[in-house]
Amino acid sequence: MTEVRRSLGEIPIVENEIKKEAGELKPEDEVSAGPAQKLVTEMGTYVTQSALSSSRPSKKEEDRPPLRGFLMDGDFFVGASLATTLTKLALRYVSIVQDKKKQNSFVAEAMLIMVTVLHLGKSSLPKKPITDDDVERISLCLKVLSECSPLMNDIFNKECRRSLSHMLTVRLEEEKLSQKKESEKRNVTVQADDPISFMQLTAKNEMSSKEDQFQLSLLAAMGNTQRKEAADPLASKLNKVTQLTGFSDPVYAEAYVHVNQYDIVLDVLVVNQTSDTLQNCTLELATLGDLKLVEKPSPLTLAPHDFANIKANVKVASTENGIIFGNIVYDVSGAASDRNCVVLSDIHIDIMDYIQPASCTDAEFRQMWAEFEWENKVTVNTNIIDLNEYLQHILRSTNMKCLTPEKALSGFCGFMAANLYARSIFGEDALANVSIEKPIHLGPDAPVTGHIRIRAKSQGMALSLGDKINLSQKKANI
Repeated sequence: MTEVRRSLGEIPIVENEIKKEAGELKPEDEVSAGPAQKLVTEMGTYVTQSALSSSRPSKKEEDRPPLRGFLMDGDFFVGASLATTLTKLALRYVSIVQDKKKQNSFVAEAMLIMVTVLHLGKSSLPKKPITDDDVERISLCLKVLSECSPLMNDIFNKECRRSLSHMLTVRLEEEKLSQKKESEKRNVTVQADDPISFMQLTAKNEMSSKEDQFQLSLLAAMGNTQRKEAADPLASKLNKVTQLTGFSDPVYAEAYVHVNQYDIVLDVLVVNQTSDTLQNCTLELATLGDLKLVEKPSPLTLAPHDFANIKANVKVASTENGIIFGNIVYDVSGAASDRNCVVLSDIHIDIMDYIQPASCTDAEFRQMWAEFEWENKVTVNTNIIDLNEYLQHILRSTNMKCLTPEKALSGFCGFMAANLYARSIFGEDALANVSIEKPIHLGPDAPVTGHIRIRAKSQGMALSLGDKINLSQKKANI
């Protein structure tokens, strides 16, 4: 208690500070002339300007005791922590010392310090006023000391410490688990001398036989062998086939979209459904977004009812929803008419192929949250009725990782808040805060409501992630 009083200085603080200020206001203020400045007027002539400044000696802030210095700077969280500490000190003093007079004196001194901190916060002396949270905390401590009930004594002296030790234990377990996962990830999945097939260096007659081997090698080189697509390539291929033209069009086309790390390979199947030979059959593509066509596909000649595969490479520059659109143009052999054109359907590139779960510390998350200027707020609109189930559904849909510990999300209390984080393969960060609740008054079958706030450095990332969440919020009925 003596050390606390020494760190605060003379109390009450407000009266003491006012007296200091009043003592410093002396009539004989020092008057000094400022340095003369030469200025140029609009007419081009020189004028000299000088100013008289009055200064009065002020007491250095370093002369203040340390705790008082923090409080005068507006850091009243220190005041709230001080109130909690004094409350615990007073309660322990009461349990140790039996003399009622000493007990009352000690408790009164602790309450006086809390009141003077409150009074300082409400005055205009500090640089920043006290916050409502700190006022509430100090007021609670005052109430606890004035009543001194056995329940509050037990909470302050035992339960608070138990909760802190439990939190530290859980955090230690999480760190050990994450370190174990990291060490497991470091296992060698691809040997240093394993061959990698490059499509550009493969002969054309080997393309068909080497295609599957090429995909597997590329996935292995990128370290994506654990992905589900690699485990079941046939199912993934069927899921990624996009129909580009109708069945009644003279030329039928469909594309298999294979997303690599920094580029997209379009494998387009073109089928001549007419009885004529199609000459100079060319696939013309254009892109929207941060996509760039690497090379134009070569023209083909298609015999009647023949088919061919055309490959096109598209380079990806950033994490943003992109669109590939185009058409197929061809000449009919022997016909004198102009070139024929079949317009293709748009191919939408999914942002999820570039987003990977990542982890960061709470401090890094808060710093990025404050720095990132683009925010997208998505209203929860779902048919899922369980909070945890909705959160897991969002994690699966967005490839994001939940930073909030599992222990903090366990149990049921009608609402849930969680922080999510992911990083794209281009090094772009994406943050999300899920704030959801279960409206109890609407019954047990009421769907989850709330908001998801997404923040990112680029506008495209924030908007694309918001669109993805909007599209995948509702659970599909199987």
